[in-house]
Amino acid sequence: YLHTKLSNPHYPPEIQAETTLVNFTVTMMGLEDQLLNLVVEKERPDLASLSNSLVQQQNEFTIQMNQLEDDILHKLAAAE
Repeated sequence: YLHTKLSNPHYPPEIQAETTLVNFTVTMMGLEDQLLNLVVEKERPDLASLSNSLVQQQNEFTIQMNQLEDDILHKLAAAE
């Protein structure tokens, strides 16, 4: 086990390959978000479902945008 008080530790690649970094940092905003999500799931499951689908859609759009950016950069690099 390794333990550090550093907020963003940097270890050599040999150590990173054999370990898993677990961040136990808790913030007030993170707790508020978790509590809000729990309340919304209990009170308005329809809104929770809509929120989950919108987050999933946003993630899919981000992936698509990154793929399109990579494609554009590849075409620009290959252009004469």
